Amino acid sequence: MLRLAATSLCLRCQRSPSLRLRVRPCATLNQSENQETVDALYDLSVDIQKVRKLKGWVLHRSPAYAKEVAGLLKDMGASGAVVARILAVHPEAVLHTPEQVRSQKELWMSVCPSQRDLVGIIEKFPASFFTSASHRDNQRSNIAFFLGLSLNKRVVTKLMAGAPQSFSRPVQQNQEVVCTLQQTYLELGGEEANMKVWLQKLLSQNPFVLLKPPEVLRQNLMFLRGRGFSTAELLRLLSKLRGFVIELNPDSMRRSLTFAQDAIGCTEAELRDLVLKCPALLYYPESTLAERFGGLLGAGISMSQITETPTILELTPQIVSCRIRQLEARGYDVKSGGLDALNGTKKDFERSFGKLQLRGERPLFNPVAPLRGDD
Repeated sequence: MLRLAATSLCLRCQRSPSLRLRVRPCATLNQSENQETVDALYDLSVDIQKVRKLKGWVLHRSPAYAKEVAGLLKDMGASGAVVARILAVHPEAVLHTPEQVRSQKELWMSVCPSQRDLVGIIEKFPASFFTSASHRDNQRSNIAFFLGLSLNKRVVTKLMAGAPQSFSRPVQQNQEVVCTLQQTYLELGGEEANMKVWLQKLLSQNPFVLLKPPEVLRQNLMFLRGRGFSTAELLRLLSKLRGFVIELNPDSMRRSLTFAQDAIGCTEAELRDLVLKCPALLYYPESTLAERFGGLLGAGISMSQITETPTILELTPQIVSCRIRQLEARGYDVKSGGLDALNGTKKDFERSFGKLQLRGERPLFNPVAPLRGDD
């Protein structure tokens, strides 16, 4: 009897349409999109499909202020195309109230030279500008702190754009990091009169220095001191590494130095000289160093040439090969002529390359020089 009842119940369940489970994709289980937001973004020529693909959740939020935020950006001088790009990359900007955007604009303009500059920053770093209103007090305190160090306003703006997390956290954390940097600079023999310029350059080249624990810097310097670097050499390294010294750790540096020394076959003193010329030997991992050494040697460059110009290791094998081909086309032999023409940044190379002439090549026609008549 019990089995029959159970069977009857099962049959009724199977026949009942109200009990059928209909599995749908998770996206369709969410509430419908905010049509007002979608329409506003469409009118602003924002790539809606890109927004749906990357940050579709924004389109489901309400309230949203797409028109208002776009209007404020245009008031700052942003073109329609720029506004569209900003909102496509960072659509959560439309969730900020007009009051919040005005407040953020006022904050940034306390260090930004002009509204035009601010628009350029927002286009490149929208997430740095459209931060939570809950961080506003910390941002103000941090701006006041860095300006109190007599840092250039442009540097402070660059810090805010490149490492916004450092301005969203309590000012005490940044004070601790900066204090450690200043003390280290002085302990290594740096002059107090030059400390502001040194600190400004360090922070502008690598804003993420502020996000690292101060102890890391001391540990790394202790390791390098243990490898025989003098106080003056450590100060040079600290400046040359552009803050990277605080992103390293003793284990990774030890492995990189060991690999480089084995590959070159040099003494500890010679290795220190090479590191001072090319700090990349400290922070490139073994795999990168192996690739760089292999690429150079494979291109016919000798180890003695590499040690004479160690900064050549900063170039990828692809760049080295491309430059060698260009130089050979001009009749320049890298093996006998040295690596100076091959080395350096793109601008350095173009400058050196432009001075070279093909063997037997006649000077290029100078349109300014007077023409000589026929004899």
